[in-house]
Amino acid sequence: MTTQLTTLPNGLRIVTERMPGLASAATGLWLTAGGRHERPEQNGIAHFLEHMAFKGTKRRSALQIAEEIEDVGGYINAYTSREMTAYYARVLEADVPLALDVISDIVLNPVFDPKEIEVERHVILQEIGQALDTPDDIIFDWLQEAAFPDQAMGRTILGPAERVSTFGRGDLTTFVGEHYGPDQMILSAAGAVDHDAIVKAAEAIFGGLKPVGSGLIQPARWSVGERREVKELEQVHFAMGFESPSVRDADFYTAQVYTTALGGGMSSRLFQKIREERGLCYSIYAQAGAYDDTGMMTIYAGTSAEEIGDLCGLTMDELKRAADDMSEAEILRARAQMKAGLLMGLESPSGRAERMARHVSIWGRVQSVAETTAEIDAVSCGAVRAFAERLAGGATTALALYGPVEAAPALGQLRERLAA
Repeated sequence: MTTQLTTLPNGLRIVTERMPGLASAATGLWLTAGGRHERPEQNGIAHFLEHMAFKGTKRRSALQIAEEIEDVGGYINAYTSREMTAYYARVLEADVPLALDVISDIVLNPVFDPKEIEVERHVILQEIGQALDTPDDIIFDWLQEAAFPDQAMGRTILGPAERVSTFGRGDLTTFVGEHYGPDQMILSAAGAVDHDAIVKAAEAIFGGLKPVGSGLIQPARWSVGERREVKELEQVHFAMGFESPSVRDADFYTAQVYTTALGGGMSSRLFQKIREERGLCYSIYAQAGAYDDTGMMTIYAGTSAEEIGDLCGLTMDELKRAADDMSEAEILRARAQMKAGLLMGLESPSGRAERMARHVSIWGRVQSVAETTAEIDAVSCGAVRAFAERLAGGATTALALYGPVEAAPALGQLRERLAA
């Protein structure tokens, strides 16, 4: 299986991969326009726009958009992240032209009917309310805000309710005009697809569009920040973030291997020490997120108000210990987990289409699976220990706590224990 990449004169990039033996395909448009591309007064508009794309076009009603894809047994969806917005569908091979037509229609021709704007505004306000009622969801927004205060990178993707309540048709069309040009779009398709046919269709649909240029984004600036929200809950929800490598950094895979060994599964250090040996929590894990110019390694756990101090202290101890005695066996296991996760994910055409779009947005090409696995295998135990030492010894950190947090240690106390 090989990828093919074509760039149209107006900047639209088309990347495909045919997967022999499949009867279906995943295809979609990925736009380099997400939460961090919003100005302060636009916070939440990228997500609002994603919702409104499904609420009717010049050719289709909202119901017709759903029916045309589901009538052929497919599905269509979208998401907004901090750096991208995606509109994608999964259909059978014969229906790939239909999927392309529907996706391009909702992206290029939304009508933004005022009545539908009001309906969807209410839906999004309900979504914001649901997030606020979900502690292990909202705490990550608060952690992001603590790490990147007064920056686009630190603002929520959903936006604040007071801002969402004021958006109108003009706000939506302005964001589209600023960011929805062909030079900001990647058309990605995987599975039962024909590259030449998709390029031909893309030329007909997108070829006449004018580039909008790449808007400047605010560089991410890490800050030592803490947010504590007191609420009567059964547990204290704890999330701590550490500055870590970006997707372009040479230490990207080192950070991923370290994080997997530290808290990526049931065999990980945090899970074994804090849940299995001490029984201090039900859920604890670490994950490493990476952006274009920065990254965040996050540790999350939930525990009782009486045990939050022990949980935090033991977590800091494990971070320090990793720099001294992370073993070769742990590194081998973490690398195996990462490679298996990669390969399992790529058995899905949806996973392949998303990976290709992301790679093209970062590097302008798709890294082969062999290249990726080689980079993972190249991470040594010594490199992981050195990374762990740097992280424990002085990485910029942020903290978010939610629930009965009165007895929880402050960020300064945790940093002191980590540095001791």
